[in-house]
Formats: sequence, structure tokens, C-alpha cells
Amino acid sequence: MNWHFKRALLAGAMATASFSGWAAQAQEASNVEEVVVTGTRIKRQDISGVGPATVISQEQVERSGVNNVETLLQRLPASAGNAGNQTNAYWTGNGYGTAQVNLRGLGINRTLTLINGRRVVNGGTGANSAPDLNMIPTAIIGRIDVLKDGASAIYGADAVAGVVNIVTRTNVEGLTLTGKYGVTDEGDGDEYALDALWGMHSDRGSVTAAITWQKTEAVNLASRAPCGLGEVGGALTCVSSASTIGGRAVLPNGQQINFNQTPGGNGNFYEPYSAAKHNFNSNPFLNAVSPIERFSTALLTDYKLNDKVTLFGEAFFTHRQSHQIASPGTLRNLAISATNPTNPTGQNITLVQRRLAEPGPRIFSQSVDTYRFVGGARGELGGDWSWEAAANWGRTTGVDGMTNIANLERVANSINPAICSTTPGAAIPCADYLGAGDLTPAALKYILFNSRDTGGNEQRSITADVSGSLLTLPAGKLSVAAGVVYREEKGWRDPDALTVLGIANTNQQDPISGQVSTKEAYVELSAPLLADLPMVRTLELNGAVRYSDYELFGSNETYKVGVNWGVVEGLRLRATYGTGFRIPSVPELFGGVAEGNLTTTDPCSRYGSSTNATLVANCRASGVPANYVQLGNTVLTTVGGNSALQPESAKTLTVGAVLQPAFIPKLSVTVDYFDIKISDAIRSIPGSTKLAVCYASVNLSHPFCGPANFTRSTLTGEINFLSSQPSNAGREQMRGVDIGVRYDFDVRGLDASIDWNTTYLDKYVITPFQGATPIVFDGHIGGGNGGYPHWRSSLNASLQSPRWSANYSVQLIGKATDFNAAPTDIGYRSPNVFYHNAQFAYRLGTRAGLTVGVDNLFDKKAPFIKSWTDGNTDTMTYDLLGRRGYLKLTYHFD
Repeated sequence: MNWHFKRALLAGAMATASFSGWAAQAQEASNVEEVVVTGTRIKRQDISGVGPATVISQEQVERSGVNNVETLLQRLPASAGNAGNQTNAYWTGNGYGTAQVNLRGLGINRTLTLINGRRVVNGGTGANSAPDLNMIPTAIIGRIDVLKDGASAIYGADAVAGVVNIVTRTNVEGLTLTGKYGVTDEGDGDEYALDALWGMHSDRGSVTAAITWQKTEAVNLASRAPCGLGEVGGALTCVSSASTIGGRAVLPNGQQINFNQTPGGNGNFYEPYSAAKHNFNSNPFLNAVSPIERFSTALLTDYKLNDKVTLFGEAFFTHRQSHQIASPGTLRNLAISATNPTNPTGQNITLVQRRLAEPGPRIFSQSVDTYRFVGGARGELGGDWSWEAAANWGRTTGVDGMTNIANLERVANSINPAICSTTPGAAIPCADYLGAGDLTPAALKYILFNSRDTGGNEQRSITADVSGSLLTLPAGKLSVAAGVVYREEKGWRDPDALTVLGIANTNQQDPISGQVSTKEAYVELSAPLLADLPMVRTLELNGAVRYSDYELFGSNETYKVGVNWGVVEGLRLRATYGTGFRIPSVPELFGGVAEGNLTTTDPCSRYGSSTNATLVANCRASGVPANYVQLGNTVLTTVGGNSALQPESAKTLTVGAVLQPAFIPKLSVTVDYFDIKISDAIRSIPGSTKLAVCYASVNLSHPFCGPANFTRSTLTGEINFLSSQPSNAGREQMRGVDIGVRYDFDVRGLDASIDWNTTYLDKYVITPFQGATPIVFDGHIGGGNGGYPHWRSSLNASLQSPRWSANYSVQLIGKATDFNAAPTDIGYRSPNVFYHNAQFAYRLGTRAGLTVGVDNLFDKKAPFIKSWTDGNTDTMTYDLLGRRGYLKLTYHFD
């Protein structure tokens, strides 16, 4: 570790504070009673339930050393694909700064997020598809249940891939103050966190409150990846962007030229365009980690009216400030006549791309408030019957904006000599776009503006549930749960007026506004069929059916059936089969068309030297010049909603075994096979994938080759239109195996544990439409899809004494093949990547504790991925930051 890192850690030790798992455990009473387990509405005593689940305890949360739920969940082997986080510039759906999880890699909107078993309003700056995982204060988290199984029959739509249920702490007594400071080995990315947790309880009720403040400083992308890399002549070199600061233009004969690149230099100078000489390096204008500041609060109460009825309430509020930097904007396709005084060529030219470097980078900013209130009552009906009724309301409102945007209408005015003037103080000043630094302050003031967008999400629901035993069978009680739900969800987004009109040189967007409402009823049964027989210690049948009536799409029924067979002591077999149904979300359905520059690989780049006959023929047929080279690494891509979308349906099968042998006490081994099939799947196929599939088809026969998907410039061969709007794909199929091993044991009087979880993804293919060639996702990575390696694994080992505890974890991300690379390309296959994390906690007296930890202990660098998203790698999969450490200190008051 370098000197800056050590100095920062020392400063953190003196200025901040932390709390470790041993202290937290001392504050809460441990009651063995029936609880509602994630994946069922029926109360039971075993927290494992029937389906495959991962339970992350409060102690594990603290041992991980992370300040946020997103990082913890995205490290799980069951997570894959893409999801929003601070080291990912591709935050989805106006969700900049919103943390998400993507179970199985099936999409963030197919993972249902709950707090205490109830839905959470979507987060972001308007019309979003998933909640913000970090809206809940970390200190109040009691455990996180991750159900890796479809649960639409239990929870309704969106639970296609699984459920994340954050369960809050109870029976907290006293006040605990916690602080943390962390920093990277490079001395940047400073991370601060302060937590306060307070609670009191009595026989009549309890109150628990938590406050969390978190702040993370920026890490510039150029500090981790100095430039964007591409393969040229068998070696990696900086390719950068073809949007140059001097301006790249095309002459009437098709020749490309570039104007003066030196600010203050010869304003009339131009020369033949050269990518190596003129291209613009965007990395210094991007972040590897974007800064964010978050303030979260939570208040939970319950009060016994009498022995039969208890009132309860939950209140959450989060305020978030976040921002990201982006490279200076680009002007495109400006026609400048030969007679224009700024044109030194004497010919009519088209200014293909010109980077507006004079005002500096653009700044994106977000200010988001999230509210969530739950109120209700629960009680006893007699016997073991209980009931609960609750109202749940959540709302997110956001304001976001961007600086240094050009008004294209004013840009056109500024190059029209008939209406612009060079006179100082002119209302419409003439502007010179041909040469770096030639734009005057007056011209910049006239053409530039700052945008302001507003939006939000709202969710309302009313639920009523009952549960209990219908009768007693020879093998046990026949338990049942039933309930009704009414839910409304709406989202809206109002972009800046100039953005809507399409006269801003930024992502064009249309307003979004829409609402969906649902009425549902469900019944769930748990029937013990046999018990205490040879080879049948227990045999339990579980089933659920849900009826849903959607305002926009009519009615639908989903069901789930499961078998839990205790063969002998220490061996249990389980299986579930269920159906799922998901309607399009508000942004998928009502989202307006928008545009953005997304990292894209053009397969026709340098096709003249390719030995692939199909590729060569297709590129020629598209009119691409033989010497064509993709100029830069981004393509303007159309995204947004699709009002023609229809619901998708799913079928999920899991079959597994749980081994807990008596001859090895405290050892638990689980193996679960999963098979998921989704029909009419709603999916946005990334542009790189569309292009790769198109140009691999004979005679451009694939429908992705149609003009509705992309077009090319007849002048240069560049892609000038590319669509990635969602559609109902024909089919998605996924299958694999989850393996879990948990072993608690003693080492010379110390408590030790090993927790090892592994996911093997055997198959994941998407058939875009009926009869199409399937697109293979398993074992692949990049191209804006995220990572789908065959193997992911996580191993945690801990050692604990009354005075101290140590934790060591290893995360494996298996090797994968680039979606859009050829076998001879550099970056075609990524290697196995291991990340090591370590933490040590020490008890200081009876009230305080000190913790020190290091993530990415061996400073593992992210591998090069040809179709990278940012930083020359897949930032949705790999760590860009390198080694980083943290200190925590906590003090508890009775």
C-alpha cells in the first residue's frame, strides 16, 4: 500500500468510528418463534423454507464492510448481467445514482424488492423500473433474504427471477453510533459513513429509529484507464472518439478533413483527418466512481392495543444528491457553405462531428427524495389464526439536469450570415466551429444552456391477509394463508422543453406518464402428507394460486406447487414448479423515445482485412467502404418505451437437496437445479448484439438488418441510426445449478465458520422472435449486456473470539467470451478473476469496537473486454477501483 493510503487510514482511525457483529448481536434478543419466511405467507419455524434461498444475516452484512446493500447483493453468485451502481456509467432508465440488483441476470425489473415483505416504490428521477436498494439505512437491516426462485403466485408480478426481502431489526435497546472512513490505494474515492441506531421496547410496544449519512468522492476514469483502447495491427492502442475538438468534416468528393486542433492556433488550418492524430480522449471527462451523498432515515413502531390487536407503522425517507461528469458535447452534420466567412476550404462542407471543448465537460446532476409509509394492524383470531391489514404508500420525486448543452436552433442561426453578426454585443453572434478554441465567449453564451428535468414514481397498495390451520392431519397441521391486494403504480418524467423539441445536442427525450393498477387475490396451502415412516421422515406439499386483474391487460392466474421431502434425518429433497406473469413497467410501456451515445462495436470496422467471407460480403452489400474504420467507440442509439408491448409469462422449475449429516454437526450442503423459461419476454437487445447477429447472417437475412434497427451514412459508411427499444422477444431459456456449503466448527476454542456459495450457469439463450437463431448469453460478456460467465462463486471464512473477529472472503467471476469479438481478437476471452477481501474487528472495552478491512486485497485489475462499457472492461461485472481499505469505530449507549 502506498503512503497516501496508509496516511488516509491513520486519519480515518482518529476521526471515524465502526461497529462489528459481536456488538450488534448483544443488543437484540433472540426469540425462537414462528416467522413469515420469504417465499411463503405461512408462518413457520425454519427460516430456510422450501425454495432455494440465501439468507444474509446482520452479522454477515457487518463483516462484509460495505456501506450499501447494492454491493453486497451484486457480489452474490446468483447476480449477473447489468444493474446500476456507482462504478457503472450505464445506470438504467433515468436511474442515475440508483442502486439495483439483477438476480440470474434476467433483468432488474424481474427481481422483486421488498422491505418486511412489502413492495417498495421505484427509485430514480422519474418513470423507473426498480427500487433504489440504498433507500434503507444500513444500521436497521436485520437480515436480507434472497429467494432465487420465481414467486409470482406468492407476491404477484415482477418476481420472475426471485425476491430480495430486506428485514429490519427488532428489539433494539439503547443508542449505537457508528462511523466509517475508506479510501482507495490510489488515495481517491474517499468514502464516509455515519450511522445512528436507537431503540426501546416494552411489553406493550417498541420504537426503532435509524439515521444514515453516506458520502463517496469521485474517482476519475483516466486514473484507472488513461484512454479507450482498441485493437490496431494486433496491438491495443488508444482509439478515442472521432468527435474531435477541431471538427471533422467531409468534402464534396468524400474526403475527410480535420480543422486546427490547437486552441489559439491558426484558425484556418486544416489537413486530412487522421484518427491517430485527431481523435478525442474522453476518459479524463468520465468517472470510474461517481460522487454521491445520501441521507436516509427510518422509524418503525408497534403498539399493543390489547392481547388480540397490535398497531404498527413504518416510515422511511431518503434524500440523495449525485452527479456525474460527461465529455463535452458534440455537434453533428452541420452544413457550412463555401461562402461562409469561417470556411477556409472554398467548398461546401458537412461538419460531421465537432466536440464543444471550449466550455469544458458536461455535468449531470440529480436530487432525489424518496418517501415510504406503511400503517396497519395485526392480530389473533383464535387458535393459531392470525390476520394483518396494511396500507403502503411510497413516492419518489427527482430533479435532474445537465450543463453545457447546445441549442441546435441557435447553432444553426450562428452559422447563417444572413441573421448572425460579428458586431460585439450582437443579439445573434456569428460562431466559428472550424477549429479548436475559435468559439468566442459571446457565441458560447448564445448557444449553450442548462437543462432541468423533473419526474417521479408513486406506489399505493392495500393488503389484507389471514393465516392459520384449517385442520390437523395425521402428519401435522394443514396450514393456509389467503389475502387480497389492490395496487396502483405510476411514473412520470418531464424533460426540459428544448430536450423534448429535439433542438438540444443531448439525448432527445419525450415526456413519460403512465399508470397501471392491479387487483389480486391469492390462496396458499401447506399440507403435511406423511411423517415418521421408513424413508419418509416428513413429506410436505405446498401450493399457491393467485388471480390478478390488470386494468390494461385483463386477468391472469399464476400458480406454484412444491414438495418438501425429509428422506431421513439429515437429508431433505425439495422441488418447486411455478408460473409467472409480468406486465410491462411504466417506462417500458409509456416511455418516450430517447437517444444516447452508447458504447457500440461495429463489425464492419476494418472488414477489408477479415477472412470471414459472410462478414465481408455483408459489409460490401451495406455500402461500407473497404477501408472503413469505426471512428470512435460510441454510436447514437435510440432507446425508450414501446406502447405495443404485451405481458410476458414464465415457467420455473427448481429441484434440490439439503444435506445436514449428523456425523458432521453444523454442516449444511444445498444443491439446487433451476430451469426458467420466459415467453413473450420484454427485452432491449443492445446495439452491438444486433449488429453482430445481423452481419453474421447470410445475405443480411436476419430481421435485425432491417432499417427499423439501423441505417448507415451513404457518405462515410458510419452507422447514423441504431435502435435498442424494448420488444416482446420470442423466448428466453435459462438453466443452471446453485451450490451452497455452510459449516460452523471450533478451532482451539474459537468459533469458526465457512460459507461457500456457487452458481453454475449452464444455459441462457434468447430467441428474439419465433424462428430466429437463438442468441447465446451463457459464457459471454460485454456489449452492454453485462457478464454471464458459466461460473460465479463466493467463499467467506470467519474466526471469532469474545474479544475479536476476523473475516476473509474470496469472490470468483469465471472466464467468459466477448459477445461481439472474433477468436483472434484481443479481449476475446476474459480469464477467471478472483477478488480477495479481509476484515479484522476488535472489541475496545464493553461498549466500543474497532474494525479495519481491505477490499480487493491483491489489487486485481479488471481484464480488457473488447466490447467494453467503460474503462476498457465490463464495469457491470468487474472492479475498476483496485485495492481499498476502511476503518470503522462504534460506541454503544444503554
